Amino acid sequence: MSFEQLISTASLGDGSKPKYQSIAEDLAQAILNGQVPMGEKLPPQRNLAHRLGVTTGTISRAYAILERQGLATARVGDGTYVRSAEHASPSAEFEHQQAIDLAHNVAMVGDESQALQAAFQSLSQDAELMRQVLSYQSETGMRRHREAGAQWLRRFGTSGQWTRVMVTHGAQHGLACVLRTVARPGDAVLTESLSYPGLQALARSMRLQLIGVETDDEGMVPQALERAAKTFDTKFVYCAPTLHNPTGATMSMARREAVAAVMRAHGLFIIEDCVHAAMQAHPLPALSTWLPEQSFLLSSFSKVLAPGLRVGYVEAAPAWLSKFAASMRADSWMVAPLLPEIATRWLESGAMEDLIAQQRHMTSQRLARAHAVLQGLDFKTDPDFPLIWLPLPEPWRAGQFAAALRQAGVLVRTADHFAVGRSPAPHAIRISLNAPASVDQLESGLRILKALIDNPPSMAMDP
Repeated sequence: MSFEQLISTASLGDGSKPKYQSIAEDLAQAILNGQVPMGEKLPPQRNLAHRLGVTTGTISRAYAILERQGLATARVGDGTYVRSAEHASPSAEFEHQQAIDLAHNVAMVGDESQALQAAFQSLSQDAELMRQVLSYQSETGMRRHREAGAQWLRRFGTSGQWTRVMVTHGAQHGLACVLRTVARPGDAVLTESLSYPGLQALARSMRLQLIGVETDDEGMVPQALERAAKTFDTKFVYCAPTLHNPTGATMSMARREAVAAVMRAHGLFIIEDCVHAAMQAHPLPALSTWLPEQSFLLSSFSKVLAPGLRVGYVEAAPAWLSKFAASMRADSWMVAPLLPEIATRWLESGAMEDLIAQQRHMTSQRLARAHAVLQGLDFKTDPDFPLIWLPLPEPWRAGQFAAALRQAGVLVRTADHFAVGRSPAPHAIRISLNAPASVDQLESGLRILKALIDNPPSMAMDP
């Protein structure tokens, strides 16, 4: 059943609650009951408002509720689409309370608490530095924090010049500041056809148009980027060339050189995401090293260590430093110095490398268990990547599979969570190995998933 068929049955309620809430509840229940297929496009707000005899604002608020609940997603410039039920937010009343979480990408618990305690103890013995971290600082960050960040970014092949590096409250904050610095409403940004949802959220709020570029097993295809650069009036590319989320693709050196050549020929600025690449002890050089004057390199510790640390770094082209600093100042005045001080101490003491090495070790343990359970399936991963990309075998369709898996008590992410614009989402899922509390819980979830794949119900035969 499509939303058009449901319109006539959508309830406006009995007046005990706002109309938009009643409409949202009816449409949400239809999604959860499987009455509407994943990927179905919601009617334009004006059309639905006319059919129901309400204002456009009422429909807008109803759609916003569906988005907050994870049941719909707005694609910039292309309307709002249904997402499958496994995306429902933890606060939604219909959340499966006992589900095994293979959906969220979160760092595993290691020895961070002990490292934090040691950092605080050390800091408490330096009264002058304690005073500094509780005072106003430059919007670009304290010099010692920028120097530590510059040394950290050298793992990606950068120059290590601290004057090019600014401290942020994580990579998402850095990305927001970059976009506010270089882009204007209506601008187009080229990115992988499956791309970071945080970028998509920023594009919606800033009224930017995302253009999906074809990818393969090595990430963005140079010829497709060339065509997009010639077709669309844009100067910006966002991409993750190492351990791309969700597919795990990593560009070879030859691919990096080819992509960088296209960007150089067309004067494209690259906004490069190295967040997941931080898991690797020796990652390949960042694309930004080929284009130092037209690049912004983003890194943080959120996915490889502790999301609550909220420390990131941006290495920017020198010509953009002052404008980027102005965006930082307007956004948050400055980055609170306490958390970067903790990150700096971990970097200086070697604790950061030890903690990330611990994450790699735990990832390898979970990957070994996953390979054993999922034997026979054609999935993609990387030794340093706690995510698995699994194209679903016939006759499964992603929305049907995720809904059936949710009913069995396991949550995953489908490809539509990452789909950009009109790009068709493949029938594939992303499995997060790092979210379960233990390896045994992970194995339980994977066994349920494997059993479901091996025994598709008759409904999966429907196109």
